[in-house]
Amino acid sequence: MAKQIQAIRGMNDCLPADTAKWQQVETTLRQLVASFGYQEIRTPIVEMTNLFTRGIGEVTDIVEKEMYTFEDRNGDYLSLRPEGTASTVRAGNQHGLLYNQEQRLWYMGPMFRHERPQKGRYRQFHQFGVEVYGLAGPDIDAEVLLMSAALWQQLGLSEHVRLELNTIGNADERAAYRAALVEFLLQHEAQLDEDSKRRMHTNPLRVLDSKDQGVQALLADAPVLTDYLNEESEQHFKTLCELLHAAGIEYTVNPRLVRGLDYYNRTVFEWVTDSLGSQGTVLAGGRYDSLVGQLGGKDTPAVGFAMGIERLVLLLDTLGKFDQLPRQADVYLCAMGDAAVAAGLQLAQELRQTVTGLKVLSHCGGGNFKKQMKRADKSGAEWALILGEDELQQGLVTVKPLRGGEQRQLSKDALIEELAALVQL
Repeated sequence: MAKQIQAIRGMNDCLPADTAKWQQVETTLRQLVASFGYQEIRTPIVEMTNLFTRGIGEVTDIVEKEMYTFEDRNGDYLSLRPEGTASTVRAGNQHGLLYNQEQRLWYMGPMFRHERPQKGRYRQFHQFGVEVYGLAGPDIDAEVLLMSAALWQQLGLSEHVRLELNTIGNADERAAYRAALVEFLLQHEAQLDEDSKRRMHTNPLRVLDSKDQGVQALLADAPVLTDYLNEESEQHFKTLCELLHAAGIEYTVNPRLVRGLDYYNRTVFEWVTDSLGSQGTVLAGGRYDSLVGQLGGKDTPAVGFAMGIERLVLLLDTLGKFDQLPRQADVYLCAMGDAAVAAGLQLAQELRQTVTGLKVLSHCGGGNFKKQMKRADKSGAEWALILGEDELQQGLVTVKPLRGGEQRQLSKDALIEELAALVQL
């Protein structure tokens, strides 16, 4: 026997028992963004590598250690996309969607990062994101946060997540703060872990995000970025906070919050949860007004967020939020005898075409009545529809409830009427 081929580590199959959960989440996401008037954009999985080195930043962990990059036959360096924002900007620039225009977009699809797989975080993961271009005010920042808050409410997660918010100013303000932070870190270099020592010279703001407890204790005395903001940046953040307060959105200002990608400015935020063990981020984003220009377009204000669907599904599963999953079939059609098999296939197709949304699973492969009924019950269907010689002669269908109730015989028209009512339940 040939050796079985296994999936690549960190790239997981989604089996039928789980896809129903994913579909439920994806349907909620699509309905949510549609209610806000956002439009879907789909970009390629493979992009030119320099799209990400220019957009994400060459000294970020993603570009330095995590991207799947290869040289193709033409000598071009290509990468599997590690995130969705850079690709969305590239598409917007290429197709003329962004300059002097307002765009409210969303995307959903697989991303790839070569990092250590762990629960809820994989090398191929699926990301949902929202991107808004052409709007510079704090009101659109508030809208994307209201959208994310609405998602938690619809999924029953509002009590299990909390919003952390910060402002990191513009490039000039961050440069001044960066100099002060580096000076502070150099004075305490001996107390830094190796990762923070490296980041101090490449991307010092990421030291603020260190998971090392000793470094976090040291940072209590570090300079604070908000002390370096100008009046315009302060007013932007103040107005955003006022809008969130007026909308009833609770938040905590976290002055140490930074995002891992270089393109962020001003507003940054994370929705975090403690329901997966240690604190974990389930949705994050912010403003990135310079990214469009960095990728060859005209300067365009932008804001958005992204979330990993694996982690969201894991959170919902952990909290038992998937009680009402859709069933595989509404009815299971059993047929006894060759003539009944042919008639049953025709009846099943007519029911699908006549009753919108009805899921009909036809028994195939033969077998006695007991075997067919066992499969009907396993399918999760509400009813078994039975066709045999007697039913064919009388022009009737035997309807056997599988979850309690009395067995009956119905004409095809009466059956269609009752199935239409079943679908509405």
